[in-house]
Amino acid sequence: MIIVSAPRILVAGAALVFMISMAAPLGAQQADNPDLQTDPVEKPYIVQDGKVDPGTYNGFRRYHSSCHVCHGPDGLGGSFAPALVESLKVLSYDDFAAVVANGKAVQGASGQRVMPSFGTDQNVMLYINDIYGYLKARSDNAIGRGRPERIGK
Repeated sequence: MIIVSAPRILVAGAALVFMISMAAPLGAQQADNPDLQTDPVEKPYIVQDGKVDPGTYNGFRRYHSSCHVCHGPDGLGGSFAPALVESLKVLSYDDFAAVVANGKAVQGASGQRVMPSFGTDQNVMLYINDIYGYLKARSDNAIGRGRPERIGK
């Protein structure tokens, strides 16, 4: 009889969702136009004349549906969590994805702050590349605050 602990199952599930998200096909508009294809490490976003690629736009939408409650609007931070526009100046894609998938606990002056794991949340993990691209564009000052306009719209 094999006994597997709940945390191991959770981490394994998060890893599976993450791998699926990495292999997910590009959106139709990105696939039709090679100039709009992004890569989370080498080219996480595209900005042309102040407008963003479909993935970065989707990242904006996904960030504001799941992350902004703690991390603040536009990644600027909040009372519960740090400003991701600052964190992504030093945080790699892999480190970002690992924290999102597994969560993080930090001991601070006011006590322990905990970011929950989003590893099993399909609304986050299936779009982790897009969320990273949006936040990286904000961190690099490639786009400003608010809803970005889409290339071709």
